[in-house]
This record gives sequence, structure tokens and C-alpha cells, in this order.
Amino acid sequence: MGLTPVETELVELKVKLALFAKEQRKIRNLSQGTLAKKMGSSQSRVAKIESGDPSVSLDLIVRALLTAGATRQELAQVIMSSESDR
Repeated sequence: MGLTPVETELVELKVKLALFAKEQRKIRNLSQGTLAKKMGSSQSRVAKIESGDPSVSLDLIVRALLTAGATRQELAQVIMSSESDR
């Protein structure tokens, strides 16, 4: 059985946010280990976040982004851009 349209949209949003998280970490010259330490997580978890692993929750992706220094406005732009892609 395939994904519903809402499930598909959620997967696409998580992937976009995951890619944005990786981009933000690199822009701020943080290693996965450094970001993980700041988040109170592990480097392997940050790697899973950035790869779009389906086991990673949306709130963990957002926490990684905010910890890396992304603003709420930047998050909103990513979310809004995913809506305009439809």
C-alpha cells in the first residue's frame, strides 16, 4: 500500500528540512560531532538527521536546525518553499 498524499507531503518536508540542516551546519562550520554535543545527542544521530532517515522525528530535525543557528524565519521559508513545490 502506498503513502497517502499527507504522508508523502510529510516525507518531502522532512527531507527538505534534513538537507537544510546539513547545509546550515556546514555554513556555520560545525562538525556533526560538535552539533551533536550542542544538542545533547550523538554524531550518528546527526548523520541520520542529515540523511533523511525515516526514524528521525520532525522535532529532532527542528532542534538540530535551531541549535545550528537557523532562525524561525529560515525554517518558515523552507516549509513555505515545499508548499510552493506542489
